[in-house]
Amino acid sequence: MPQNDLAQSFSAASDLPRLCRELKGAHIFITGGTGFFGCWFLEAIHWLNTQQSLGIEATILTRDAEAFLVKRPHLKSRLQGIRFVSGDVRTLPSGLGAGFTHVIHAATPASAKLANDNPLEMFDIITSGTRNVLDFALKSGARRFLLTSSGAVYGKQPHNLSHFEEEYQGAPDPCDFRSAYGEGKRVAEHMCTLMTKGQPLDPIIARCFAFVGPYLPLDIHFAIGNFVRDALAGTPIRIQGDGSPLRSYLYGSDLMVWLFTLLARGQRGRPYNVGSERAVSIGELAHLVSQVLSPIVGKSIAVEILKKPNPALGTERYVPSTKRAKTELGLRESVALEEAIKRTAIWYRQ
Repeated sequence: MPQNDLAQSFSAASDLPRLCRELKGAHIFITGGTGFFGCWFLEAIHWLNTQQSLGIEATILTRDAEAFLVKRPHLKSRLQGIRFVSGDVRTLPSGLGAGFTHVIHAATPASAKLANDNPLEMFDIITSGTRNVLDFALKSGARRFLLTSSGAVYGKQPHNLSHFEEEYQGAPDPCDFRSAYGEGKRVAEHMCTLMTKGQPLDPIIARCFAFVGPYLPLDIHFAIGNFVRDALAGTPIRIQGDGSPLRSYLYGSDLMVWLFTLLARGQRGRPYNVGSERAVSIGELAHLVSQVLSPIVGKSIAVEILKKPNPALGTERYVPSTKRAKTELGLRESVALEEAIKRTAIWYRQ
C-alpha cells in the first residue's frame, strides 16, 4: 500500500521532474531512519529509485538494524542502495565516510514517557545530536541539510490564533520541564541558522506537526493511532479528556513529498511548516474514525468522551498554516483525512 500511496502523492506534486533532477544520484545520510518517518523514507527512496530511476543511495543510522528488520521484515525488499550503520546521534560511529550530498536529521525520540521522566535527556539528545550531525554534514561534504523540527517551537497556540505561521514569535515556557522537546528543537533550529554564516552547507527546517498512515504506532501517545487501534479491536473509542483540543493530520506519503521537496528545493535557512491545515477536534476525530472504520470491522464503534468541555478555558489547538510551503514550493495534500484513516486501518489489518 505505501508504494501505491507514494505513486499518488508524487504524481500530484507540482514539479516532479524538477524534484527528480535535484535528487538524481544523491547519496543521503539519514538519522532516525527506523521510526514512522524512517520507514516512510525507505519506502519513498525505493519508489523514487524503481519508478523514477534516480539511483539514490542512502546510509541509515540506527541503534539496532537487525531488530528493526525483524520487526519490519517486508522492508528487506526495499533495501537496494540502502545500508544501515549502528550508532547514536551523539556519538556517530567512525568510518561513515564522505561523499554524502544530502543529510536528513530526523532522530528525535517521540516519547512522552522520556519527556516526562527525563526531560534533560530528551533535551540533550536533540541539541547534542543536532550539533554532531551538522558537524558531520560539513566534514562529509554534504551541500543540503534537512532538519525535521517541530511545531512545538511555537509554544502554546493562542486560542484566537487559528493557524501557526512561520513568522509567529511565540515560544515554549522555559521554566516548564515539559518544554524540553520544544526548547530543544528551538536550539536545533538556531544551530542550523548559525550554519548559514560562512559555511558551505544549506540547512532547511521542516517544522512538523501531526501525521497518520502505515507505520504510525497505535499503542503510544498518538490519539489518532489509539483510536484506530480501538476501532480495529471492535472496542469503544474512549477519550479521557473533553475532546475539545484541535489537531490536524497529514498522510505519510504526502509527508514524504513535502520533506523530499524541502530537501531538494527549500530555501537555505528558511523554516517551513509541514502538516495539514484541516483542524478537527479530538472528539470529532474519534467520531470520524468510528464512521470510517465501522463498515470495515463490521460493527458500530461507540465513542465515549469522559469529560465535559469548560468554555471558560478556551480551545487548545495545534494547527499550522502551510501557505509558505504551498505558495513557494507548490506543495499540497493529496490524501484526505477520511481516506488516510481508512488506509492506515487497512494496512494494519493486512
